[in-house]
Amino acid sequence: METLEFIIYPDGRVQEKVTGIVGASCAEVTAAIEAQLGQVVNQEQTSEFFAAHATQESSVVNTQTAFSEW
Repeated sequence: METLEFIIYPDGRVQEKVTGIVGASCAEVTAAIEAQLGQVVNQEQTSEFFAAHATQESSVVNTQTAFSEW
């Protein structure tokens, strides 16, 4: 399940937490909201961000063609 959580602090800072979205596509989901909120000061990727990269790398590992010896 995809969720967006926002915490608004008394000084006006907004903390955004995205869960349930794998890979960098979370940036696409939150781009419009962040543009309306103002300047992004800090971003931290979660393990879900890196999960997509791990699956892509594992599918590319065995792509070499074996050649027979003369």
